[in-house]
Amino acid sequence: MPLIKRYKNNPVLTKHDVPYPVATVHNGAVSKYMDRYIMIFRSHLLNGRSILGIAESEDGFSFKVRERPFMVPSKVGIFKEYEEYGIEDPRITLIENEYLITYSAYSSHGVRVGIAKTTDFKSVERISLITEADYRNVVIFPEKFNGFYARLDRPHSEIAPWSIWISYSPDLKFWGESKRIMAPMQYHWDEMKIGPGAPPVKTDKGWLHIYHGVFSTMDGSVYRLGIALHDLKDPSKIIGVADNWILQPEEPYEVTGYVHNVVFSCAAVKEENDSIKIYWGGADSVMCVGTALEDDLVEMCLKNSRPAL
Repeated sequence: MPLIKRYKNNPVLTKHDVPYPVATVHNGAVSKYMDRYIMIFRSHLLNGRSILGIAESEDGFSFKVRERPFMVPSKVGIFKEYEEYGIEDPRITLIENEYLITYSAYSSHGVRVGIAKTTDFKSVERISLITEADYRNVVIFPEKFNGFYARLDRPHSEIAPWSIWISYSPDLKFWGESKRIMAPMQYHWDEMKIGPGAPPVKTDKGWLHIYHGVFSTMDGSVYRLGIALHDLKDPSKIIGVADNWILQPEEPYEVTGYVHNVVFSCAAVKEENDSIKIYWGGADSVMCVGTALEDDLVEMCLKNSRPAL
């Protein structure tokens, strides 16, 4: 039995489901809101730049896209300058009755990460640009630690190659106490680079964090998903990193598309029956979902683990 059971009707969202012209639908963030599932997804426009759309579902499998995009590059203030080339790859974290949305902002200056917030998924307020260039894949933990927000990110760096870092903030604007906590492993499935995927999910034994790892081949890079377990009280401490991947591109919609051989997750939703819905973009073209058991993911981190650094 596979660790993650793919939904039989994948993909759950494609460009054909969007009521305005787009070339792709992928890398969607998903959260529960008012007993519904909300997905904020990335799409390439027909000029190649990215915007964020929004879709809703009652069961987490069948989504309907709203008539208009949810977020497009800002036309005002500092955000205008740094979002000029598009906004990408959102994540959603519910904390203290607000939904925080992190996203990549592209411009001639490179890529930075922005953070916005909403309470109703109708209006959205940008808070700050929280990194310099070149950072991606910021996920925020859904609880504070000693009064501080905590985030995971991935700087673009060959000095400490494409590793996962943790930082803390009192106000979502100013971040510090940064620490490198997890690195790629040479000649493993994620040896080229790793990055945070879905915002961590709380379990009795630790914070489950689904991340992506990249392996370079003669035919290009392969993106897979892995899993790590962080300490409940000190998320900078990693209890275990599963040695094996938990999902790789296998289905036609993951192997072939805008970018071949990619599964890339920005969302995991914990359900009441101890299962977890995991969402991923397939080949940078479509959105997919599968389910896994929480205990299986935890056990994989604890019993088949490798060093984090």
